[in-house]
Amino acid sequence: MKDNYQKLFQDFTFKSGVHVKNCLMMAPMTTFSADENDYVSKDELDYYRERANGVGTIVTACAYVSKNGKGFDGQMGIDHDDTIKGLSKLADVIHSGGAKGVVQLYHGGRLAVPRLIPNEETVSASSVAPLEDRGFYSIKQSPRALTTEGVYEIITDFGEATRRAIEAGFDGVELHGASGYLIQQFVSPHSNKRNDEFENRLLFSLKLIEEVKKVINEYAEKPFLVGYRFSPEEPETPGITMKETFELIDELIRADIDYLHVATTDAWANPRRGIVSEKSRTELIAEYINGRIPLVGVGSIHTPEDAALLLEKGKTDFVAIGRALIVDPHWVEKVQNHEEESISKQLKQNEQHQAVIPTPLWKLILSIEGWVPIER
Repeated sequence: MKDNYQKLFQDFTFKSGVHVKNCLMMAPMTTFSADENDYVSKDELDYYRERANGVGTIVTACAYVSKNGKGFDGQMGIDHDDTIKGLSKLADVIHSGGAKGVVQLYHGGRLAVPRLIPNEETVSASSVAPLEDRGFYSIKQSPRALTTEGVYEIITDFGEATRRAIEAGFDGVELHGASGYLIQQFVSPHSNKRNDEFENRLLFSLKLIEEVKKVINEYAEKPFLVGYRFSPEEPETPGITMKETFELIDELIRADIDYLHVATTDAWANPRRGIVSEKSRTELIAEYINGRIPLVGVGSIHTPEDAALLLEKGKTDFVAIGRALIVDPHWVEKVQNHEEESISKQLKQNEQHQAVIPTPLWKLILSIEGWVPIER
């Protein structure tokens, strides 16, 4: 192993007491592969098992916490107790490879898919329709603004989902506050036009953390961590800027969580607005945090050189690897065993089963040119 890769394999203990064997995470990536009841499927178990032997932490595909929050076909649920059995199998699979398992908790809000939710009625902070296509679906309808009581019901749903993650044997939860979904909809000046207490655009996130930590204190019998994923900017006007992201970061640090996770497709992308700098968003965020909380960087990490540079120049504490782990499930082990030259950089069209990729995810890969490199 090259000297500059050594830092990737340093162990770490979060403030909650959760210990991980290295600084590499598997990024949360939607698999579209839950079974017909939205329970964890055998194909998903196989997919995660194949990737659990190298990374220190696996953050699962997002799991919806409320029936009206489902955002994907084949998305796994964590919204009722019957999901615990399958989630427990998933936690065991992740632990079998020596990784820690973190469930990403999610509510789609105005970006939930109408045909997948009760009465096809989306909800959000306010009745403001999305302005642009996000992710894999085009959602244009105006959501119903949640009542204050309805907001607190969803906060309770996140707490109950946390209890289920604990009972299933996971090591933590990550709040999905990124990519335009419900948590971000409360933070955003575009989608939050409320006139109750939640017009304070940071309050929903803080109430979620308060509820999740209360549940952990009541139910967890071993260290259990809380992470938060956020998008540093929005394309909407008005929208979240880097300046507002710094304000959010300060409040999340005060809320005493375990880590922050930047959501970006390119770790080295420059800020759009709100701040003028030649430095990347990741660098600016790391500088602003200044060691106050562990930071997870992500985005276009394909090679071990990419990962090492993010720790060194980007000043992050962790590196989340996404599509590179789809292409080569043993990416991390190959780096650790001085076999980085053998890392697969693209898939062949007949390698679905060799790479242990569920069929719904494989179909998506084939349908989106360049999403994962395919030799065609």
